[in-house]
Amino acid sequence: MDKESANTIKKELSYTLKVWQTTAIVCLSLIIILFVRVAFNILLMTFLGVLIAVYFHGLADFIAQKTKMNRKLSLFISIAGTITLLGAIIWIIGSTVQQQAAQLSHTLPQIVSSAKTKLAGSSVGQQVLGYTSGDNSKKLMDTASTFFSSSFGVVGDLYIILFLGIFFTADPSLYKNSLLAIVPSQREADGRIIWDRMSTALKAWIKTKLISMVLITILVSIGLMILGLPGALVLGLIAGLLDIIPNFGPVIAMVPGVLLGLMISPQTALIAALIYVGCQTITGSIFMPLIQKKMINTPPAITMISQLVMGVICGLMGIILAVPILLVLNILVDELYIKKKREAASSK
Repeated sequence: MDKESANTIKKELSYTLKVWQTTAIVCLSLIIILFVRVAFNILLMTFLGVLIAVYFHGLADFIAQKTKMNRKLSLFISIAGTITLLGAIIWIIGSTVQQQAAQLSHTLPQIVSSAKTKLAGSSVGQQVLGYTSGDNSKKLMDTASTFFSSSFGVVGDLYIILFLGIFFTADPSLYKNSLLAIVPSQREADGRIIWDRMSTALKAWIKTKLISMVLITILVSIGLMILGLPGALVLGLIAGLLDIIPNFGPVIAMVPGVLLGLMISPQTALIAALIYVGCQTITGSIFMPLIQKKMINTPPAITMISQLVMGVICGLMGIILAVPILLVLNILVDELYIKKKREAASSK
């Protein structure tokens, strides 16, 4: 074999090797991305379990502070009382909600059909219908399915989250000490400060969010009942539950109420929309100061961007947990970077 042929074979082998190397790198990158995505979903479920434990212990702290009870007894009352309260609410209003939900399930298809007919009567409405039909409709459905998907299915997620919440509630000091054990000894005091700040801020977020959800449910239900819309209690519950999703939740909750109002008259639909907006405004103006006392104030644009990113990556769970996760990240940045930078500047 001459020298030229040997060089040609070497070049071919080198090219083949580069192709295989590139293919291996691409495959490895895809595997890492998929693994990170699944692992991130698991981290989100873990974080939700932590929030459940924070809720129970926060309520136990409140009970112990007001009644001077033993800490373990307060925690037991916190858990048992919450379960009992939820059971009582379901028992008291369950039948009414079921009836109104059945009524709405029969009414909504007619509402959608009627809304399409009314929209088709105007040029703006025709543009809206054109955007929500055909390929655009498929794109909207694909986007919605991405946002409202979950990693192991709803039942599986709830099962995992519930048990994680139980474990974290039963012995939080075990997990706290385990995390602090991996922190360098000279930074252990900082680690405890960060832990305490996170705990305080998350308790404040949960408390404010729960009160806000209850108020939204009551105000919207009463407002829509006075307006005379069918299924007002169900619509109020939907608005209250979706209030856990900042920015997007109130808008989504408004849609069925406005559509029901549109079945009666455009004026009724407008009043229904004003009821939703008014309830959100009243609740926000009362409880936003409580949030700002305990938590770092985050610009609305940053909050919305974090929700969009988390929604695309992790679906509905990501949207719901975007705000508390952003809160935790803000505390970490404040303690590990901003505060150190201020101390360095003041020492000069």
